[in-house]
Amino acid sequence: MPTLNIVMVEPEIPQNTGNVARTCAATGARLHLVGPMGFRIDDKKLKRAGLDYWHLLDIAYYDSLSDFFSQNTGNFFFFSTKATHIHSDMHYPDNCYLFFGKETAGLPEKLLYENPDHCVRIPMLNNPDARSLNLSNSVAIGVYEVLRQWGYPNLLCKGQLREYKW
Repeated sequence: MPTLNIVMVEPEIPQNTGNVARTCAATGARLHLVGPMGFRIDDKKLKRAGLDYWHLLDIAYYDSLSDFFSQNTGNFFFFSTKATHIHSDMHYPDNCYLFFGKETAGLPEKLLYENPDHCVRIPMLNNPDARSLNLSNSVAIGVYEVLRQWGYPNLLCKGQLREYKW
């Protein structure tokens, strides 16, 4: 199965991280949490948002971005409202990493500046009041674009009604 990596850099809101953890667990993506974080990993809000999916989660923790980069290599894609490339125009290879920044500031601008060809944006309304999407929603959009490009490997693509048969 292809490997998809989600990297959350300095997340601040436990519910967002819990929602992202649930998305990763349900899709088989690996979650990388880069500190410092704005909450403790045993936070009740984090656990509640992830519900009962924690046993399905492949998760790694890092003290900082330099710690992360010292342990990981691959194709990196940086999601940002400041990017000039549209996320769905990119090709995402196996073992790629999708980076998302903290809720209040996004990813460090130096990181974006040093990687302009790998910075991607999810299109939004051209209005200064529409600053950004919710972090966990942005992660879900990114994850499912990659999985769509890959043909949804090992994912169940057909459901069944409880009381009726299709």
